[in-house]
Amino acid sequence: MSTPFYVSPQQAMADRAEYARKGIARGRSVVVLQYNDGVVFVAENPSRALHKVSEIYDRIAFAAVGKYNEFENLRIGGVRYADLRGYTYDRGDVTARGLANVYAQTLGSIFSSAAEKPYEVELIVAEVGAGPEDDQIYRLPHDGSIVDEHGSVAVGGNADQISNYLGQRHRDGMTLSEALKLAVESLARDTNGAERTLTAEQLEVAVLDRTRPQQRKFKRLLGRQLARLLEGAPSSSDSAEPEEGGGES
Repeated sequence: MSTPFYVSPQQAMADRAEYARKGIARGRSVVVLQYNDGVVFVAENPSRALHKVSEIYDRIAFAAVGKYNEFENLRIGGVRYADLRGYTYDRGDVTARGLANVYAQTLGSIFSSAAEKPYEVELIVAEVGAGPEDDQIYRLPHDGSIVDEHGSVAVGGNADQISNYLGQRHRDGMTLSEALKLAVESLARDTNGAERTLTAEQLEVAVLDRTRPQQRKFKRLLGRQLARLLEGAPSSSDSAEPEEGGGES
């Protein structure tokens, strides 16, 4: 009778982590930055149908890299959690911290289960507050841990290099145009230091704008409005392109 092949628990978890990290690194990066009026999400994503950035609730948005079908399931679950909690209690009881905890439990359970492969995803959950000091940004790696981020964060692709670039250049009080251009510059840098040119058609951009009068603060930046911001020209809300909310499941 043959002896079963033994793998120590530590080695098994290390192998699962390495598997998930490799899958995440194959995806294109997403960058999230705070600016004076909110939080901006920028992803290199030429697709107009498969979003990496979506609305979850009034002041909360979600960004992800990795396998689309896996993080889309998590997004839908987050929308359902937020809708149910807001309906059962109060809309103010739906917070990014609570949603991050739910995602952490889900990802942690999947990662530690030997019955299924780990999710190849990394998430960012952000909430815009009444002022910059009240903004919340949480990064959730594949293993379900939660990292409280401030200022800027990058996930997917060459995230470490992008994070270093942002950390040296991001500052408090940036305008939306300044933050957007910095995000695009960071995404355009290859691992070997060369720079590419990213156009508005290659980007998916959205903001949580605390100055919006309506309850829902999420807005996508598209077309001419996005092009003007990339060029550094002021953008009027009156000339905004059609918006798209991601709150439906």
